[in-house]
Order: sequence, then structure tokens, then C-alpha cells
Amino acid sequence: MPSKDKSLDSAKTAARGKALGRVLLVEDDPVLAMTLEDAFLRAGTREVVICTTMQATKLELEKNERTDAIVLDVHLGDRNDGWAIAEIVTMLGARPPRIAFSTGSPESIPPEVAELGPVFEKPYDPDLLVQELSAREQKRGLIARMFG
Repeated sequence: MPSKDKSLDSAKTAARGKALGRVLLVEDDPVLAMTLEDAFLRAGTREVVICTTMQATKLELEKNERTDAIVLDVHLGDRNDGWAIAEIVTMLGARPPRIAFSTGSPESIPPEVAELGPVFEKPYDPDLLVQELSAREQKRGLIARMFG
């Protein structure tokens, strides 16, 4: 029987996987963004950064801070190809961030892109997304695959 105490559920979720250090949420729905932020913080994530546009996401990625995971809304107000960020970040460095896609229309994600991370169809349980990213094996980047 599920616990009625969400903080206990999140503690169990975090225990199943590794707590993430820094997460980038690319989401233009403010309610979903805050709900996801809360789920990540309850699971022990050190920092959650919310970006509502691709431009804001680009600026955040240019800071060159280590990001453990990225949750991408694939249909933002300023772009309709949120998966482009996923393609870029998986090519950089030996330890690219874990990726999850958040969408109301999963069929619009190209199959080769959907292989980069789990696809969550809205509405979904934010704690399940956090659990999946916390437990997920980190994919190796292009450089690590070539030389490592």
C-alpha cells in the first residue's frame, strides 16, 4: 500500500538510485516545472535550475557547470524541437547528463532521439521521472566512446 506521506515516498525513491547534484529542467509549464523541482529536491538533488525557453537553456549550458540530468519539454513556446538540446549534450564530454523527455505527444520525437533517454507522456508522476533519472546508468559521451 502506498504511503500517504510524500516525503517518505521520495526518500524511498532516492534510496533506489543516486541523488543527483544539479538538474536542468527545460519546461514552459510553470506548475509542472515547480512540481518537478519539488520532486527532485525531496529526492536529495542539490540544485534544480528551471529554464522556460530554448534561449534560457542555451545560456545556462554555456555556463559550463556540471549538470547531472536534463528534463526536456520537447515543445516549448519558442521552439518545437526540444530534443535538439539532447542531441548536442550527448556529444560533449565523457560524462554527458542523463536525459528524460517530457511531452504531450511522444510520437513527435524522432526514434533515434527517443533512444537518448526515457520519454514521459504528460501527465505523468514526477516521482517516477526522478526515480528513473536517479537510477539510470549514465550514458558515455562521444569522446569517451571514441577514446575510452
